Amino acid sequence: MGGVAILIPAAGASSRMRGADKLLQMVRGQPLLRDRVTLALGTGCAVAVTLPLEAAARRAALDGLNVTLLPVPDAATGLSASLRTGAAWAMAQHAAALMVLLPDLPDLTAEDINTLLQANDFEHILRACDTTGTPGHPVILPARLLPELTHITGDTGARDLLRAHPVTPVPLPGQHATTDLDTPEAWAAWRAAQS
Repeated sequence: MGGVAILIPAAGASSRMRGADKLLQMVRGQPLLRDRVTLALGTGCAVAVTLPLEAAARRAALDGLNVTLLPVPDAATGLSASLRTGAAWAMAQHAAALMVLLPDLPDLTAEDINTLLQANDFEHILRACDTTGTPGHPVILPARLLPELTHITGDTGARDLLRAHPVTPVPLPGQHATTDLDTPEAWAAWRAAQS
């Protein structure tokens, strides 16, 4: 068995951005997707990114990074398509656990990811939460649940799987685990708070 593999599901359509691609929004001098993938690579874990078939700009944002790109032909069916693809990849890697790291969490830090990795026991589901206890991401799933992940459907991600098994919350600072930016207004508010 290997260690933890990291999946960054980036096959979504950014439909609430009204024509813009949230994953190509600039943060810390680079597109958000590249920023988040670079963060994941800093752990030393194997990292894979799911992408829709038509994703030239997202691919270009990842040029030169040591990351596995996983095309998702049925990306339009929702997040579950990325999770199924990522679970199959992690199983092929003989990963002992899979961290699902959503790419639209701009406040998540290397320290946050290390907190989860250090808490991981390869037996239990770990789920990051904010300081109020609200569940967020990343989530770490032990290898024994990956076959189950390959069968999920719909756009609710792994929600049913997380309901069916005990989940250990891992608190992260502030709203690091829950600040996801899906609309132009959310991006504007986040940028205003950074300045």
